[in-house]
Amino acid sequence: MSSKKKLSQYVDELCKLIKMKKFGKVQLPYFGLDKPFTKGYSLLQFIETSSITGHFSEYWRKSYINIFSCQKYDHKLAEKFTKEFFKAESIKSTFLTR
Repeated sequence: MSSKKKLSQYVDELCKLIKMKKFGKVQLPYFGLDKPFTKGYSLLQFIETSSITGHFSEYWRKSYINIFSCQKYDHKLAEKFTKEFFKAESIKSTFLTR
């Protein structure tokens, strides 16, 4: 969650796993430095069918990830992969069909 290289690896592997075609390079700015509870990496990966976004809070040790796509994908597989990749003790997810 605090390694730019690992976050880039995460989105690469996730896109392959759920069969999303990346559009351009992942953006991973580190910002929010004014307050310890807002600083961390944010992730933006455009995909051909929309985007994958995330914010990673080192202070709270939490990750907030959104996969937004017009293309169907296995959200349970994405959830399982994410939990395992970040070695999360717990995960809360919501899946919305649009």
